[in-house]
Amino acid sequence: MREDWLDRVRSVRQWARKGERAAHKPLLLLLMLGRVRRGHLGPIAFTEVEKLLDPLLRDFGPPRQTEAAYPFRYLANDGLWVITDAEGNGTALDARPGALRAAGAIGRLEPEFERALATDPVLLASVVRHLLDANFAPSLHADLIARTGLGLEVIDVITASDRRRDPAFREAVLDAYDYRCAMCGYDGYLKGQSIGVDAAHVRWWAIEGPDTTDNGMALCALHHRLFDGGVLGIAVDEDTVTVSSDFESRSPAAVVGLAGAPLRGPRAGEPPVAREHREWHVHAVFRGPAWRVA
Repeated sequence: MREDWLDRVRSVRQWARKGERAAHKPLLLLLMLGRVRRGHLGPIAFTEVEKLLDPLLRDFGPPRQTEAAYPFRYLANDGLWVITDAEGNGTALDARPGALRAAGAIGRLEPEFERALATDPVLLASVVRHLLDANFAPSLHADLIARTGLGLEVIDVITASDRRRDPAFREAVLDAYDYRCAMCGYDGYLKGQSIGVDAAHVRWWAIEGPDTTDNGMALCALHHRLFDGGVLGIAVDEDTVTVSSDFESRSPAAVVGLAGAPLRGPRAGEPPVAREHREWHVHAVFRGPAWRVA
């Protein structure tokens, strides 16, 4: 039965366009899995889901504006989520936020699915692992676990994936960039070992990004997290760094000061980031508009 539920989670239908997958439903599921882990089972009002899910959609969803009403209504089509009005009627509800509020809409995980999650920690961990791996860059996983109320121990179970990462990707990218951040030039070492520099996918591995050097950059841990979070980007037509104009900080120099800065490319003979992957990041991740450079 565990595998049946996992198959149903894997088959959740999502809106997609030009390689972008909207993570609305995965975020709602992660939020509800966090409730199960904390022992909170049963129905939850749309107004409460809206309060909890809207910030997650803002921070981890696609750059375009989106609302909690969409996954609340349409996850019910996938057999994992049940919605009713305030009287318990299961008739089709309007997907507009105002209509769901007016109807007193209530949602809950499908009861058998919820019971299985509450009694089978391996199933819970496996569902979390799949949702994270299939929809989000690895640098975002710890933040998502914390923000949805899931404990780190919930992903101690490593589940098999149909698609394997290439273990050579990290070394190939770091070597091509001489173990230096492509944005700030950081190249720290501890006892001869590089520390704090990651091999970042430009087009996320979770969204069919290839494990090839032309889809990678060496980035320090800070700029990797901000790159995957849409704060930082790279221009399509030139090798420069872009910074979201929505970003705010009391010490902006390490980030805003990068706007328009030259991107440190790989050494001669190694491919730079391919245009198609730059375009994907601009469209699917970067939270523009960018800061204008004087």
